[in-house]
Amino acid sequence: MPPRVRPLVRHSSRQASPTHSPARRWALALVATGAALLLTGCTPTVSMEPAADANNPRCADVIVHLPDTVAGKAQRETNAQATSAWGDPTVVLLRCGVVPIGPTTKPCITVNGIDWVLENDPAAKSLRYITFGRTPATEIVIAHGEGGVTDASVLPDLADAIGQIPQSKKEKCLATSDVTSPTETPTPTPTSTSTQSG
Repeated sequence: MPPRVRPLVRHSSRQASPTHSPARRWALALVATGAALLLTGCTPTVSMEPAADANNPRCADVIVHLPDTVAGKAQRETNAQATSAWGDPTVVLLRCGVVPIGPTTKPCITVNGIDWVLENDPAAKSLRYITFGRTPATEIVIAHGEGGVTDASVLPDLADAIGQIPQSKKEKCLATSDVTSPTETPTPTPTSTSTQSG
């Protein structure tokens, strides 16, 4: 009978440690990467309700053209379609797809080619603007006053994105000189039948 050959077995004083196994190293790398991502994304998502016409493709055009900053405040993630927010704490909210408004006597201003109607009291802590003459309409809520931002710093920053929805040629803000009024001091009002003077 031939002699038996025994396999050569190397004995090492160093045994494989669970912390040195390739699977363990991958798991630790994944945990470290996940922790880094969580730390960089600490700002919570802003909870919002989508507008009635948020699925409108024109709203998608607005959303993809929104700036990363508005009034110097960084954009935040929201949980609803066709919405956006800026600031931490939040100072600007945007919802595209709201129902367009008709002619009104509320203040209407034009900023960088976009007509906006102020829906509430200008002295309020939050100002609510809705675009005029664009379908679907877009709503902006601005935290105003202490700790907030001014509408003069917000509306120009949003003009390019809002401009993705075309302006109706029949619906524009009017200047006081364009309005015939029985009163002595006419106020600017949007209309569905007149055009803005140049």
